[in-house]
Amino acid sequence: MAAAADSPCSRAAHDMQLPHVAIIPFMARGHTVPLIHLAYLLRRRGLATVTLFTTPGNASFVRRELDDDDVAVVELPFPEHVPGVPPGVECIEALDGLSSFPAFVEAVSVLRPRLEASLAAMRPRVGLLVADAFLYWAHASADELGIPTVAFFATNMFAHVIRDVILRDNPASMLLADTGAVAMFTVPEFPHVQLTLADIPVPYNDPSPAGPIVEMDTKLGKAIAGSRGLIVNTFDAMEGHYIEHWDRHHVGHRAWPVGPLCLARLPRSPCHGAGDTKPSWMQWLDEKAAAGRAVLYVALGTLMSVPDVQLREIAGGLEMAGVDFLWTVRPSDADLGAGFEDCVEGRGMVVREWVDQWRILRHDSVKGFLSHCGWNSVVESVAAGVPLAAWPMGVEQPLSAMLAVDELRIGVRVPATTGHGMVRSEEIARVARELMVMDGGEAARNVAALAAKAREAVAEGGSSWKTLEEMVGAVCLPADPSK
Repeated sequence: MAAAADSPCSRAAHDMQLPHVAIIPFMARGHTVPLIHLAYLLRRRGLATVTLFTTPGNASFVRRELDDDDVAVVELPFPEHVPGVPPGVECIEALDGLSSFPAFVEAVSVLRPRLEASLAAMRPRVGLLVADAFLYWAHASADELGIPTVAFFATNMFAHVIRDVILRDNPASMLLADTGAVAMFTVPEFPHVQLTLADIPVPYNDPSPAGPIVEMDTKLGKAIAGSRGLIVNTFDAMEGHYIEHWDRHHVGHRAWPVGPLCLARLPRSPCHGAGDTKPSWMQWLDEKAAAGRAVLYVALGTLMSVPDVQLREIAGGLEMAGVDFLWTVRPSDADLGAGFEDCVEGRGMVVREWVDQWRILRHDSVKGFLSHCGWNSVVESVAAGVPLAAWPMGVEQPLSAMLAVDELRIGVRVPATTGHGMVRSEEIARVARELMVMDGGEAARNVAALAAKAREAVAEGGSSWKTLEEMVGAVCLPADPSK
């Protein structure tokens, strides 16, 4: 790590010699947080000066999560009237559902001229742009300005590799043609991986996929292929063979595994936050720890709304399970059933606001995580050493669940118990109990061992730290204070 400067002046002079990395996250909190951690890591390791782009509607969240004055935050004005985007909406969480996702991805391209003007005017010049793959146009903008890019996509290497297989082999066509009771597609390069139709992300579970998602995915793929590589929030001990496979087949845009990025952020003070007061959910967890009570954390993502009927089944299952739980619910007005919160008062807490998930998972009382298996959630659970109950809701989450449960063996599955994908309360109760008695079991031992390897990966001299240093040296244009 670079030595800290002795004074503001010497620090400024030192920074002038460092390459300048600009970062633009996609306007979704699950995509923004890991890139905030990347910005923090680049500064903490003394590898680069950093500028982070956002929009006015997302700026307060970015600055609160960043909590680092050494990273410059530049706001790109978001136009008032953008076709396909409701007035006042500047992040994906504010949309009604995932069906609006492709339209939002396309609509935010209106930021392109503002990004280009800002990149061109920056001094010292920008030596690298880290851009979310959903902002495919940002890669083209940087290329026109002679700035190299690396892409970020908020998922794992396993999902990237399987995406290549799906595009090449169209397993949906084979699975739908198979009349067997349980149709399985064996991945040729990895015979231990067998896909069912339910594991294949929409719309590629159709033999002839078409529509806005396919068009969006094509643009994302081109952005990744045209970049100098793919930053992945993972590490060698978790996905080494998939990283190696990607690098063998993607010469010129290799994978840069630099995670777990959540470990880049130093622990916040116990009273960090507005007014220096602990959030109510943290106070509640502290009380559980003091009483020696183990807590199940329940969070099913922010992008995909869970139907009210399923939420009520979850509520019934948690009430039936008899375990202590902290449940973050979206949307804030979700119907959990009459009297549910009163029935579980003292044993369960429902939170209807944005929480610091990484802080929750690191809490001493949290011993299990019922999760939708979004990749950030899986990585944070691994880094905290907390076993998972995997309940994928869609997109690439079934693939993340396969990796976590079938390969890494750090959790259990939540199987659908109806033909329409509904999970009944009895099954939720069973899985919750099973997860919370795992202390000392295989999944708990495996995730604890993986957590130790995660810490080694991001320590100085660890594989992820070396990869980050290598990426900056190989991809960034050198600093040029005169420009």
